[in-house]
Amino acid sequence: MKPIMLQGHERSITQIKFNREGDLLFSASKDPKPNCWYSINGERLGTYDGHSGAVWSIDVKWDSSTFLSGSADQTMRIWDIETGACTATNEMKTSVRGVAFSYSGTMIAFSTDKMMGHNSELTIIDTREPHNADSTPIMKTQVTPNNAKALSVLWGPLDEYVITGHEDGVIIKWDMRTGKKIAVGTEHTKQIKDMQLSHDGMMLITASKDTTARLWDIDTLKPLKMYKTDRPVNSAAITPLLDQYPHVVMGGGQEAMDVTTTSSRIGKFDARFFHLVFEEEFARVKGHFGPINSIMFHPNGRGYASGGEDGYVRVHVFDDAYYQFKFDF
Repeated sequence: MKPIMLQGHERSITQIKFNREGDLLFSASKDPKPNCWYSINGERLGTYDGHSGAVWSIDVKWDSSTFLSGSADQTMRIWDIETGACTATNEMKTSVRGVAFSYSGTMIAFSTDKMMGHNSELTIIDTREPHNADSTPIMKTQVTPNNAKALSVLWGPLDEYVITGHEDGVIIKWDMRTGKKIAVGTEHTKQIKDMQLSHDGMMLITASKDTTARLWDIDTLKPLKMYKTDRPVNSAAITPLLDQYPHVVMGGGQEAMDVTTTSSRIGKFDARFFHLVFEEEFARVKGHFGPINSIMFHPNGRGYASGGEDGYVRVHVFDDAYYQFKFDF
């Protein structure tokens, strides 16, 4: 399984995202220029120039027309994917941490950091009026001081609620119309670095610094499964091919500040595959020489991509052995 190496960032990767068809791959990093790539051959299509700080999170609209980025320069920007032009810039009081398009693509949810005397906030705006983020948001609710700041944001099915992952390990489900909490999950003990939905939108997987990833029922926020490792988990994804190959892939590694003092073998920077139901690890893929910060299955389920602290994005296509492997039970 020889990967395609995508080298276009000067600093560590913060998030990667496939579009719905999987032909495009978007990457964001601590340098201020998100990139767009062809996932089939690793050719870089271009960059989105405009931010002046680290880009923490990105998202792509379902029709691959629009791209979203939230940055430490206290702005959330909306881009035209084809031309690379910035179509809207929303300036916030603090850095924008998590961004997400709704399933229909008509709304955007984003969270801001708690800093400089301002609270962390969760805001939902209409994409058709993107400049009115402060004056007329669809919803705006204070996350802090009642809860720890929200690091990641996800939409539930049918755009009825938003789920946030927090610094203290809590996940909260918010009613989009009232801004009130519907449900709270408290299984994690440390910050949640990443949340991803299953292909059918019925399950949610969270990755946490407490060395575990957990599978949740999105409707009730009831914990279903736990995948235990021996290092912080920065990102986790569920395969789209759940019926045939019920697998979960996780990426992480020891803390980035300790990376220079250990070898890649000791730092354990490999992607790890677990069986979704039995919670057992069955494979590892090495390659990065720093923690994996973001990982995602290809929408067709026949490969995955990972972005690391080393600044590289690696795109893997599975060998035949992956499909022939069967669990004994």
